[in-house]
Amino acid sequence: QVALVESGGGSVQPGGSLSLPCVVPIYSLATACTGWFRQGPGKEREGVVGYYLGSTFYADPVKGRFTISRDSANLFSLQMNSLRPEDTGVYYCATAASRGSCARFEFDNWGQGTQVTVSS
Repeated sequence: QVALVESGGGSVQPGGSLSLPCVVPIYSLATACTGWFRQGPGKEREGVVGYYLGSTFYADPVKGRFTISRDSANLFSLQMNSLRPEDTGVYYCATAASRGSCARFEFDNWGQGTQVTVSS
């Protein structure tokens, strides 16, 4: 499996911003979709965003606040603005092989995760 490396997590106050970079070592058919999911304390996995050949898919809770960008062939960034306490959780950069999977946040590979904490 492709080893994904995400970083940029940390602690921030409500209303603050964070940017999470994700390095995708191998960009191929197997990694045509790059996105993120998250998991908060005591919560189930929740898809955040998917990026497939320029098309983006955002989960409702983050629409208008989060933006995924492809900065280079192997580097993606998740810009998170207007952060809320409910955004707290471990964020995982992830990949999938199809547009459909990407749109449904059905990822088949992901990194080690980076902790994002939003609190006062």
